[in-house]
Amino acid sequence: MKVIPEIAAAQDEIQALRRSLHARPELGFEETQTGDLVAKTLSDYGIEVHRGLGGTGVVGVLRAGTSERSVGLRADMDALPMHELNEFAHRSQYPGKMHACGHDGHMAMLLGAARHLARNRDFDGTIVFIFSPAEEAGNGAKVMVDEGLFEKFPVDAVFGLHNWPGMPVGKFAIRTGPIMGGCGEFKITVEGVDCHAAYPNEGKDPIFAAIQIYNALQGIITRNKSPLELAVVSVTQFHAGGTARNVIPSEAVLGGTARVMELRTLDLIESRMRTIVEAVAKAHDCQARVEFDRSVPPTVNTAHETKLASDVMSSIVGAENVNRDVHPDLGVEDFAFMLQARPGAYAFMGNGFGDHRDAGHGSGPCTCHNTSYDFNDEILGIGSTYWVELARKLLNPELR
Repeated sequence: MKVIPEIAAAQDEIQALRRSLHARPELGFEETQTGDLVAKTLSDYGIEVHRGLGGTGVVGVLRAGTSERSVGLRADMDALPMHELNEFAHRSQYPGKMHACGHDGHMAMLLGAARHLARNRDFDGTIVFIFSPAEEAGNGAKVMVDEGLFEKFPVDAVFGLHNWPGMPVGKFAIRTGPIMGGCGEFKITVEGVDCHAAYPNEGKDPIFAAIQIYNALQGIITRNKSPLELAVVSVTQFHAGGTARNVIPSEAVLGGTARVMELRTLDLIESRMRTIVEAVAKAHDCQARVEFDRSVPPTVNTAHETKLASDVMSSIVGAENVNRDVHPDLGVEDFAFMLQARPGAYAFMGNGFGDHRDAGHGSGPCTCHNTSYDFNDEILGIGSTYWVELARKLLNPELR
């Protein structure tokens, strides 16, 4: 692996930043201390700092040369509402909050790259370092875009990077087109007539109707959608009844998500869901309504930028360690909103299998959104090098 020597020499500094961020996690749109640390670090490097977009977002701007070309490099900032089980020294100091997805590492890698680029400035153009809030639940990237991120800080392309547990250290994965899913969240309310459980014929049972709806929804995936298209409909909530076991209630509520790789598939799911819910409810003398919220679109990489990114990865870890056609993942990522606004690419880098964790880690696996997770500091230099070389390739004509 060709980690830039200056970045390798700064490993202790970058790791200390990462562990400080891990120890002080903040939830979406609450990243005040996190933003303070990021802003101060950028400023100490001599980088122009802007704050306020997305509430707690931070943007750093670094210029060199005379070119009008520009590139955006993004890291997410927020933690998760989880209680960390790890007991090592840099564990979360805030009960019920934890960097369980590696955003601490994402920030540290981008700050490591900013450090090197600010000291060397061996590029021609502008680099915009984007630290976006509330990726986990608040669509902070969308808020930043809606508030004029790319009008205030124009970029020709924007790039994102996420650690991936279970992928060996020193490997990258990327693909052209959809790489992460889009999401629609739904709530189905079935209304019937309550009655005594001994006399169900005197009421209209919304639970029975809701159960039939639950089963019928899977027909969208197995009989309406093409088998070649990735999608899943998951009912994750079912609420009905009160404390009395001898009363059939007047209402039952189903909730869940639909995950897709293409928006037209989400169109199909929403349309069929509305038809099925209304028809099945009516068949059981009930009424029903569907609330369908399109929360995040698919994350779609553009071809030119994906090739540029994968070429940079190959130059660092070798072509054999870059999967250029990784299987898409139905998880969602609010970086999608940035890719709707500008060309760019989102990629994964190996975080290893968990054997990097310090003594005192929790007994669970080292997977994202797990209370025993910890980012692998071994990959900090690889990630920072990727950001540096990507910026240089995009902003030096002779390298493109």
